[in-house]
Amino acid sequence: MQKPSLDIQVKTLPNDPGVYQYYDKDDKLLYVGKAKNLKKRVTSYFTKNHDNYKTKVLVKKINTIKHIVVETETDALLLENNLIKKHQPRFNVMLKDDKTYPWICIKKERFPRVFPTRNLIKDGSEYFGPYTNFKTVNTLLDLIKGLYQLRTCNYDLSQHKIDSGKYKVCLEYHLGNCKGACEGLQGEKEYHQNIEAIREIVKGNFKDSLNRFRKQMVAHAEKMEFEDAQRIKEKIEVLEKYQAKSTVVNPKISNVDVFSIISDESYGYVNFLQLSYGAIIRSHTTEIKKKLEETDKELLELAIIELRQRFGSRSKEIFVPIKVDVGEDLKITIPQLGDKKKIVDLSLRNAKYYRQERFKQIKIIDPDRHIKRLMAQMKKDLRLPEEPKHIECFDNSNIQGTNPVAACVVFKNGKPSKKEYRKFNIKTVEGANDFASMEEVVYRRYKRLLDEEQPLPQLIIVDGGKGQLSSGLKALDDLNLRGKITIIGIAKRLEEIYYPGDSIPLYLDKKSESLKIIQHLRNEAHRFGITFHRQKRSKAALDTELDSIPGIGEKTVVELLKHFRSVKRISEATKKQLEEVVGNSRATKVYNYYLSKKE
Repeated sequence: MQKPSLDIQVKTLPNDPGVYQYYDKDDKLLYVGKAKNLKKRVTSYFTKNHDNYKTKVLVKKINTIKHIVVETETDALLLENNLIKKHQPRFNVMLKDDKTYPWICIKKERFPRVFPTRNLIKDGSEYFGPYTNFKTVNTLLDLIKGLYQLRTCNYDLSQHKIDSGKYKVCLEYHLGNCKGACEGLQGEKEYHQNIEAIREIVKGNFKDSLNRFRKQMVAHAEKMEFEDAQRIKEKIEVLEKYQAKSTVVNPKISNVDVFSIISDESYGYVNFLQLSYGAIIRSHTTEIKKKLEETDKELLELAIIELRQRFGSRSKEIFVPIKVDVGEDLKITIPQLGDKKKIVDLSLRNAKYYRQERFKQIKIIDPDRHIKRLMAQMKKDLRLPEEPKHIECFDNSNIQGTNPVAACVVFKNGKPSKKEYRKFNIKTVEGANDFASMEEVVYRRYKRLLDEEQPLPQLIIVDGGKGQLSSGLKALDDLNLRGKITIIGIAKRLEEIYYPGDSIPLYLDKKSESLKIIQHLRNEAHRFGITFHRQKRSKAALDTELDSIPGIGEKTVVELLKHFRSVKRISEATKKQLEEVVGNSRATKVYNYYLSKKE
C-alpha cells in the first residue's frame, strides 16, 4: 500500500490532545512533540515561515507523521517525556544526566541501620533522596549521629541470636555511639522511636524531635539528673542551630517544589529547589541545549516533569516565575510578593550563578562554543540580520577644536583585533565639528575597504547619539552600503543605542554581555583616539617650541631631546649643560631663547 502524502497525513490528524512523531525517509525518528490539538499544532509546522535554521531542516526531512491520542494534555506531556528519553530523537531537547546520586537508606531490619548509598535495592528498605551531592548527605548523617545512638554493625539482630548471647558490644558502645542492641541493652520500641524521628529530620521536619528532646530534658531535670538534662539540652541546641541554617523561608511553606529558568540564545538553565517545613532539602540546576528555538515555557515544562520523576517528588504544589501547564493534579503558584516570591527569586539566583560558572568553564575548555553563544546573543539583543563576528567602532577626538583626529577599532569574535586599528587625521573639516568629522572618517574607511576588496564588518558602532549616527549613515549612503552593513550609535549618558530611522532608543540590561562588548568597543575607541590626539598635540608643541628658535635645525632638536628627554628639561638646562650636547654656538642660541622667555 502506497504511503499517503504529507498533506493528506496532516489533514487527517484528529483535533484531540496527544503526541506526534516525525520520521524521515529511512523511518528514523526525528522529533517527538505534544499538543493540545494535534491537527492545529502539526499544521503550523508546514504553514509558518520559520526563522530558525534547524526548524527549516527538520520540516524538510519529515516524511512520515505518526500520532498517539491521549485523554488529557497532562498525559501528552508525560508520554512525550517518556518517548524522548526512550528514543532520544535528534531534534528534541533532552535533560541528560549520567550521574548516580547518593541516597540515605534506612535498612529494612529489626534494628535498622542508617547509611549513605548510591545503589537502590528493592528489598523493602526506605530510600530518601536522591541528594545532589555527598556533602548534604554527610551533614545530615553527622547531625543524626549526634542526636541518636544507632548501630553501625551489619549483624542479624534477631531475638533468638540476641538471647543466645551470640554477639558482644563493640567499641561504638563504649564510646557512647550505640546502646548495645546486640546484647539486648536497648529495646526494639525505643530504637524505632529514634528511627521515626530520623525519618522526619530527613524530610526536613525538626518539630517532633525538638518536642521529644524538650520533654526528655524536663523529665531528667525533675529527677535531679542534671548531667543527662544538660546532654539533652546540647542536642536541642545542635538541632536548633541546624534548623536555623537550613530554614530560609517561612516554616509553614512545606512540601513544595520550586522551579525557575533563565536562558540565552542557545541554552536554558533550570533550577529546582525542594522545600520541606521552610528548609531547602534539595537544590539542583541543569543545563538544557536548545534545538528548535524552544521558549522558556516549553523548556521549563519539560524540566519540571523530568526532574520530579528523577528525584521522586510527590509535592502537590509548585512555585514558578511563569505560567506552565504540567498537570491538572498539581497546584501552580506564581508568587508576586512575600516569602513565596523570595524563594522563587532565590531559585532564579541559583540558576544565574550556575550559568555564570558554566560561562567561566566554557571560556577555558571550549572557547569556540563561548564565541558562538556570544555572537548569537548579540544578534538577538541588537536585532541584527546576522551574527556580528566583525565589528568596527569610531570615535572623534578634539580638544577646544585643536588637532582633530578620529579612531577606528576592530573586534573579531568579540575580541580586539589591534593590528587592524586605524587612526585618522581629519582633512576636510575646519574646527570642532563632530558630525562632519564622523562622516569623513566613515566614508574614508569603507571607501578604502571597497577599493582594496577587503571584507566589510557586519556591524558599525559610532560613539554618539542621533547626530553622529546620521553622519555615519550619510557616508554609507554615498558608498551605496546602506542596508548592507548595520550601523548603530551609542550615547554615553544612559547607554542608549540608536538605530537609523528610529527615534526611540534601545536600552540593554546593564549586566548584558552584548552591552559589555559594545562598551568595551566604545572605551577602546576612545582610548585609542585620545592616545593619538595626545601624540599629535605633543608633536605640535615640539614643532612650535624648538623649531621656532632661529639657527636650530631638526638634527639639533633630535640631539637635545635624546639627551634631555623633554622640552621642559631643555628650557631649564644651564648653558654649560647645553654646550656639552650641541656645542657653544647652538647652545648659546637655545639658552638665550629660553632666557628671554623668563624675563
